Amino acid sequence: MAKKIVIIGAGPGGLTAGMILAGKGYEVEIFEKAPCVGGRNAPLRLDGYTFDTGPTFLMMNYILEEVFSLAGRDVNDYLDQVKLDPMYRLVFNDMEISPSSDHEKMEREIARVFPGSEAGYRRFLEKEKVRYDAMFPCLKADYSSFFSLFSSNLIKALPHLSLGKSVIQSLGEYFTPEKLKLSFTFQSKYLGMSAWECPAAFSIIPFVEHSFGIYHVIGGLNVISRAMGAVFEEHGGLLRLNTPVERILIENGTARGVVLANGEEVRGDEVIINADFAYAMANLAGNAVPKYSRKKLDSMDYSCSTFMLYLGIDKLYDIPHHNVFFAEKYRENIENIFHRGLLSDEMSFYVQNASITDPTLAPGGHSTIYVLVPVPNLSFPVSWEREKDAYAEKILDALESRAGLTGLRSRVKAIKVIAPDDWRDSYHVYRGATFNLAHSLGQMLYFRPHNEFEGLRNCYLVGGGTHPGSGLPTIYESGRISARMIMDKHAAKR
Repeated sequence: MAKKIVIIGAGPGGLTAGMILAGKGYEVEIFEKAPCVGGRNAPLRLDGYTFDTGPTFLMMNYILEEVFSLAGRDVNDYLDQVKLDPMYRLVFNDMEISPSSDHEKMEREIARVFPGSEAGYRRFLEKEKVRYDAMFPCLKADYSSFFSLFSSNLIKALPHLSLGKSVIQSLGEYFTPEKLKLSFTFQSKYLGMSAWECPAAFSIIPFVEHSFGIYHVIGGLNVISRAMGAVFEEHGGLLRLNTPVERILIENGTARGVVLANGEEVRGDEVIINADFAYAMANLAGNAVPKYSRKKLDSMDYSCSTFMLYLGIDKLYDIPHHNVFFAEKYRENIENIFHRGLLSDEMSFYVQNASITDPTLAPGGHSTIYVLVPVPNLSFPVSWEREKDAYAEKILDALESRAGLTGLRSRVKAIKVIAPDDWRDSYHVYRGATFNLAHSLGQMLYFRPHNEFEGLRNCYLVGGGTHPGSGLPTIYESGRISARMIMDKHAAKR
């Protein structure tokens, strides 16, 4: 008789694990509180306009190909992926640069904006490839045992981790101009961290972008989750939408299933948690996991939050697909977000103009504008109820004055705002920390909550709050790791 797997949440990690396990013959049931799959990777629809709720960058798409293959499917039968070139536009107060994953183009772009720095770019590609080759096997492994810290892969990778250095220091080994360094370190925002504090090992993120490129999926990245849900159901998986979980069913330190909000009890041989990790510990596990008490959760490091605007526009603006705007006092802006808990007079922000690539997202001649502004998480006493409207207006001012979206206000036909308190209340994100637990050295690898969860037997974690971390590719990897561990466990029992 097939083993029963219960999954809490149909986000990217839960769907990855679900479709792999269902494809291998397990009886799998996924419970999702929302009316559609995806979690923060779900579509957001407003009056004929379609947005991605959260992630908009698809990198390392080869991981996506691999997890679909494990589920017996070809990803290209489900997704239309478009490689973006340039990858994005980076805008400073006095200059801009458009990075490309075509290395010859990128050298020409560096020569145009930062003449004399081309050799540093070649050095970056060469040295970071060595780091990537050493570290990538570590991202695919689990760290559920203390002895995993002594694995041959990790021992080989240790010299390349640059322990004690930050990403900004790492990039300083290749580049001298500050704004060129920032052009390769802004990716720390994927981890919700400051580039001055993010461990140097994460220099592999810009390397991955420059080596393998960035992709858009026609229809939005939310289509990935929809495709995973389809594969899951094709394999006989049971997907229960609009079905919130009230709590994890725990007996003698063992996860035995879930109790739904309607009182229904569903038992299983294994439970996979795809809810936000800290939210799950605080609200779904009760007091059954002493290691992650409320006091412990409050002592952990969390990412920043994000203030979001989703704008349906009756015009197509001629700006690139991805755009990042740096505050003139960028370091001060970063300090305000992570340490002072203040809203900067001038913010840094990201704008996605996906309709320039994808006409399916809006009515003809219209477009979608997605805006993300990193802000302090709810550890800081910002009153978003009081600040929300004024802050949204401030962002609209910045879009018109700094982003080249002239006359934007008069073009808005649909608008939605998500502030940090909305992430907490509507999306169940602890402290509104959009990128989950921070990726500090004390919260990486073995020191991050384990894929085979150390707090409960028969329980596994997927998503940004476990290894290997936040970001779509690593979340897919977490789903693959947990699925593999479950399959290995039951294979060993046969």
